[in-house]
Amino acid sequence: MSAQGMTISDQVARHARKIGDHGAVSFGDEHRTYAELDERTGRLAAALRARGVAAGDRVAILALNGIEYVETLLAVARLGAVSVPLNFRFVSGEAAYVLSDSGARALIVGAPLTDLAQAARAQADVPVCLVFGQDAPEGAESYEDALASVDPIEGPDVPDTDAAMIMYTSGTTGSPKGAVLTHRNLLMHGFSYVAEFAFAADDRTFLSGSPLFHIAGVASMLTYLLVGGRTVLTPSGQFDAGDTVRLMARERVSATFFVPAQWQQICSLPDLADHDLSALRRIAWGAAPASTALIRQMIDCFPQAEVTTVFGQTECSPVTTTLRSEDALRKIGSVGTAMLNVELRVVDDAMVDVPVGEVGEVVYRGPMVMREYWNKPAETREAFRGGWFHSGDLVRADDDGYLWVVDRKKDMIISGGENIYCAEVENVLGGHPQVFEIALIGVPHERWGETPLAVVVPRDPAAPPTLDDLTEWSRDRLAAYKRPRLLEVVDALPRNPGGKVVKGELRTRYGGVTIGA
Repeated sequence: MSAQGMTISDQVARHARKIGDHGAVSFGDEHRTYAELDERTGRLAAALRARGVAAGDRVAILALNGIEYVETLLAVARLGAVSVPLNFRFVSGEAAYVLSDSGARALIVGAPLTDLAQAARAQADVPVCLVFGQDAPEGAESYEDALASVDPIEGPDVPDTDAAMIMYTSGTTGSPKGAVLTHRNLLMHGFSYVAEFAFAADDRTFLSGSPLFHIAGVASMLTYLLVGGRTVLTPSGQFDAGDTVRLMARERVSATFFVPAQWQQICSLPDLADHDLSALRRIAWGAAPASTALIRQMIDCFPQAEVTTVFGQTECSPVTTTLRSEDALRKIGSVGTAMLNVELRVVDDAMVDVPVGEVGEVVYRGPMVMREYWNKPAETREAFRGGWFHSGDLVRADDDGYLWVVDRKKDMIISGGENIYCAEVENVLGGHPQVFEIALIGVPHERWGETPLAVVVPRDPAAPPTLDDLTEWSRDRLAAYKRPRLLEVVDALPRNPGGKVVKGELRTRYGGVTIGA
């Protein structure tokens, strides 16, 4: 065990010795105390080490939310290895790309994703595979059998500057990039968040409304493990607002986070007031734009709770700015001010600070900013141009220093909290034989906030592709949430004098109508 012990796994081990019988994580009818979580973490670490996983090796995770996911993140950290969470909505080619790019040595898989895992492993060499929740297929082993075959270990000394996790996030080139987050990044984020919101003794039960492959889900869970609290995980996939509220009431949840699309469903429940949510102290939203009408509705629905806005990105572990409850109405629509340990500026392309009220890119510096993009030195240099991390978000600051997001410099759509990178989708759909040119934009959607619309110039104007054609073409090439829900066929795309497509004109032309659920 490290003399410093500065990984989140070390923190859990400390809690196991001090408050071992306290609840650490719950999922459905399953619960783990800190002692149980630490013991199983040590067993999984030993099982992975016995199969050749060493410090610095990458261990990918392809699973729905569950306690085994938490155990895996902690066990990998205990070994000094690096977790690589995969989006469970990936198709096999997308999953295989991440496995190959990261050089994953092992893959932890949860039911019902074994078929996807096997298809991805057929395209990427991953020698070790453990499966939980069902029988292991050929070439894989049972997760539980692996744990039962070994004794728990404490693990080696892991420097906090070492990589803890690679979170893949696509960029404007369409090629996914792995943001390398260190143990220090994640711990400093947790410490800063706790200090920012002054956690009280009765604020220790958190309900995670995010998948654990997403930085919002991971960072929130790690923060509550840090303070000896309990995380209540929700099922992945289809979100059910009624089930979630009943779970919040039953588990006496004190804090929670959801994306705006989820809050919209929760606040619209006709029987919301019938549930005992008196334990709720703080509710937070982020990861996608929220209307001022929804924020007001959240404040009205939960008068006993602080309503907070959190803003940031994967590369920053992730929260960079917060809008506290006392400012929720006074600065409604703002993403707030810099969180503790975050330094930010609003700059132009020459890295000169823009005047108050003018639009610029927000850039960051601080101990939560990622170390690098995995195996992408050119992209890393560009991201840290001028000694600050470039977010790609265009904002303006008011006289009080509060930030207001104006647009996204990087061409991205946020749908239900999921990032959709236009260049990636355009590259795939541009290969369709009936497509000559394509531009993807986001248009308003009642449930998801935004949804993709494809604007297509056909190769043959007499035989344009249909939306069904594009859906079928992308079925094995793109995750379902990335596929366009709408199609417009045009004679030509609007361009500026430099030849670039003017997407602002497309948004003006097609973005005025909100699509229903």
